[in-house]
Amino acid sequence: MLNAPSLLRHLLCVSLLTSGIAWAANEELDELRASDSNEWQQVKNDKYHHIKTWSKREDGKRIRSFKVEAVMDSSLEAIARATFDFENYPRWYFKMKQSKVLKQVSPTEVYFYQVFSAPPGLPDRDVVVHLNIDPYSPRRGYFRLNIAAAPDYLPPQPGLVRMPGFNMTTTYTPLPESKWKLDVEGYIDPGGTAPTWATNYVQRNAPYQVLLGLQRVSSSEEYTQSKKPMSLKYME
Repeated sequence: MLNAPSLLRHLLCVSLLTSGIAWAANEELDELRASDSNEWQQVKNDKYHHIKTWSKREDGKRIRSFKVEAVMDSSLEAIARATFDFENYPRWYFKMKQSKVLKQVSPTEVYFYQVFSAPPGLPDRDVVVHLNIDPYSPRRGYFRLNIAAAPDYLPPQPGLVRMPGFNMTTTYTPLPESKWKLDVEGYIDPGGTAPTWATNYVQRNAPYQVLLGLQRVSSSEEYTQSKKPMSLKYME
């Protein structure tokens, strides 16, 4: 039989263990509620890199939408050079294996093609992206990239699943000290039969990783010091 001090310690341990289990269960329930919410739920708040991300459930869609806010400590020209260098996206873009221009329609419109690595056991994904650009001007007050999937622009490719959704709007507005505020809102549907929970996990993490990569490359000398002519317009 336990004496009084031992019994007290035993009851305390049981109480702490029970509280821990209840806390963990509540955390899982909160995450489940967040995943089903049609309100924006913050996913990350990286104060060091000045990146915040959110996700939310959209009515009638099986995948969450995402939203990103970030501060870019680069010139708009360097950001545009990194953004328009499509062939080099695999160096920094989350899970991207290939990226190439298909057709430039005008200085503010282009189609490009990308291939993404899928989790083990699933086929890789590809997407045709249609980009329309709103160049920056003092009158407009922002530089905007309007991106939409164009799944029927190119025939299906062997061994790849075509992504039916790759839609987002990226807006840059000027800040003091030559910095730029970036706002992204979008929705990506990888298609195929990937489990929804796995797709949502990627979609909750990919926007943050992409912004980290863009911050890094747009601050590199490759783009800050480049004098190469650009075929796409970022400024009127």
